This record gives sequence, structure tokens and C-alpha cells, in this order.
Amino acid sequence: MSIAAQRPQQRTVVLVTPDHDLRERVAARLQALHWTVQVAAGGAEALALLHGAGPEAVLVDHWLPDLQPAEFLEYVATLCPATDLLHMDGGAYSAGAARSMRRNELQHVLRAAADAAAAHIADFTPETIAQRDTAARMFAPGESEIPAPAKTSSESSEVENKNTTPDGSESGSHTRRVADLRVAKLPQPVMLLPDVVGTAAAMQELSRMVRLVAPHPATVLVLGETGTGKELVAKAVHRLSARSAKPFMVLNCAAIPEQLLEAELFGHTRGAFTGAVTSRMGRIEAAHGGTLFLDEIGEMPLALQAKMLRFLENGEVQRVGDNETSRVDVRIVAATHQPLLTHAQNHRFRLDLYHRLAVFPVEIPPLRERPEDIPMLVGYLLAQHGGLSGQKTITYEAMECLRQYSWNGNVRELGHVIHRAIIVSGHAAIITSEHLRMRGASRG
Repeated sequence: MSIAAQRPQQRTVVLVTPDHDLRERVAARLQALHWTVQVAAGGAEALALLHGAGPEAVLVDHWLPDLQPAEFLEYVATLCPATDLLHMDGGAYSAGAARSMRRNELQHVLRAAADAAAAHIADFTPETIAQRDTAARMFAPGESEIPAPAKTSSESSEVENKNTTPDGSESGSHTRRVADLRVAKLPQPVMLLPDVVGTAAAMQELSRMVRLVAPHPATVLVLGETGTGKELVAKAVHRLSARSAKPFMVLNCAAIPEQLLEAELFGHTRGAFTGAVTSRMGRIEAAHGGTLFLDEIGEMPLALQAKMLRFLENGEVQRVGDNETSRVDVRIVAATHQPLLTHAQNHRFRLDLYHRLAVFPVEIPPLRERPEDIPMLVGYLLAQHGGLSGQKTITYEAMECLRQYSWNGNVRELGHVIHRAIIVSGHAAIITSEHLRMRGASRG
């Protein structure tokens, strides 16, 4: 039996890349060589794997969706100084580091994976390939104009769009020239925060503020209009913090009846009220060690706000119907679209609770204030909602309609519009302005 087979658990590697196919390809080759492989799609997920015993090696892609690779590698070098750090192309992170047999073996595996990729380049999606090219400009401001319409070699060819009835039968077809449709060029999605798409100046500032506060235990108040992505920002705070391996719990204060909200937050004992047949842990206790996201905090009843304030002051929870208290370590991230300070001045929200929640406020810009991000968001949403219909594209004229719309529902509304357009366009590969369904907007 070989030495490698005798001690597989001592040969550990963390593989960090958003490319699912690349993760599987490299992981399979390493496992065949008796490496114990842990995989992560981003930097925050990988950092959660590094707490405790450090691995022998970390392999990092040139692009990560949530952290700059250099920032991630610097953190790993401090956390695990004995760990070999390599880029996915096989290059060592530290040029002066001594070579080792394990590093040579890893570089051989990575080269073999690269050769396999070259032989089967169809395995890579256009998005993945383009992500490699966006690493250097990841934090650059977004373009203020829609890129010029893309021209392809098929512009002079004819395509057939078939309309179907609800039962799936063809109701007719018509032929249009692709040359008549000016196709918009969609930038590749760039995420300055995990799952948050956009590079506008306001989004760069949002990213900077979230990254500043994430490592600290401060309470965060996320402000923004409905549909801007407040929960995504709260998740980013959690994922970029040392609590990322612990629970992330969500409670929408507007979605639960007032008489049940206290029990949902703090838990209850058996018989505390009608229907309480068993004792139950509340969301605060369930989030111990992690983060509790309180969405629509402005809807919390005044009576419950006093109890919430006590928890924020002393970290203790008392279940409904119980005389005992217990200490809980939870970070609170709250969110609202309401003007809490105005409500506090009108005695509709406790001023002392507002100040406890707003230790570190961050504001998400509405979509209408960052129209330069719309083409990038459209490309991202088309990929997300494409499903069995396949990846679609959109005309320049349709993109102009989207850019000129007011977007009172923000990114959520844009997602609904794109999803509807994919359905309405049927088998057509190109979404036109005729396929858009927006309230109060004319369709050309």
C-alpha cells in the first residue's frame, strides 16, 4: 500500500472556485490521488471551512463572487501560515515559498485539469470564461451606457418564431430577419457582495460599508425601498463575518400576527397560551452564534419593541410563559423601507430601540438611481430564469424600455418583468419590446 493511501486524511485541500465543472474535475483528480477535498464556491464559504485545523493546501480561482482573491489569500496566509496557497492555474501565491512534493503534485493535477478543459472547452459556459476576464476590473465603475448592439455572423439569416396555444399546438408562425433586431450586448454579472449584482458607484459604496462592518459585532440597520434586496445584503453581512458557519435566521415582522410574534421571536413554554402543546425555541435562540435578520422591523408592535430592546441591552431571552432567562450570542441585522426616525418622533417607533438598531446603518440605492446596472442585471436574470427554455437575449430597443422605466418595485420588479418576458416570448431566442409587460409603460 502506498504512503498516500495509508494517510489520506493528512492530505487535505480546500478548492475555491465558482466554476462548478472545474470544482468537480479537479476534486475528482485529487480524490483519486487520496486527497481529502473540501470545496467552496466563494471566499466567505471557504473561510468558514478554515476554522480549526488548517488544510495542507488551498487552491483559489482568479475570480470569486464575494471577495477579491488577493484579499482572501492574505487572510488565509495569516490564518494558516503553513498552508500551501496556489492559484487555479498552478502558480504559487508566494513566489519565494519553497517548493514541496505536495505542491508539485497539485500543480500537476491542475495542469491536467486545464488540458482536459482545453480538450472539452464546451464544458465551460460563456459566463465562466468571461468571469476570468473581469477579475481585474471587478471593482471598476459600471458603464453608463448600454453597450453597442452586438453583431453576429447570423445577422443575415432568417429565424422562425412559433407561437403556441395553451394546449401546446401551433397557432401560426412568422419569419423575421435577425438583422432587423438590434441585439443588446449584456455585460457579465459582477458581484461586489455575495449574490448582489451591480457595479454602479452607489453599489461600490454599499459594498465598502458592508465589508467594513461585517467583521465587527455591531448591529446593522439595512435601509432601502421594497425590492432592493435588503435580505441579500443582510446575508452578505453574515457570510463575510466570523459567524458565517453558524445559523442565519430570518423573521419577517410584518408576516406574523401580532399575538404570535413574541412567541416566534423568544419562544414559549408548554401551556403558555392556547395551542402551545409543547415548548418551542424562538428564532433568537435558534440563531445562537450566528445572525438574526429582522425584516420589516418597523412593523414590530410597540409592546414587543420594549422586550426587544431589553434583549439588545443584555443579551438575555425569556420565553413566553417562563420565569427563567438564558443568554444568547446573536448578531442582529434589521431592515425596513419605512422612515423609522420619523416614526420615532411621532411615537410610532421607540427612539431608544431605533438607536440600538442603527448602530451601523447601510442604505441600498433604488434601481432608478443606478440604471447603468440594468443591462448587467438583465443578463443575470435571463440566466437565472432561462430554465428549460434556454438562454435568451434581448433587443436594444427592449433594453431601452427597461432603462427608461421607473422601477418602483426595484430589482424584484425587474426580475418579474424578465421572467414574464421569457414566458411570453415562447420559443423565440430574442426578447423584444413586445414581450415586455410593465405597468404604465408603452410597448413598441
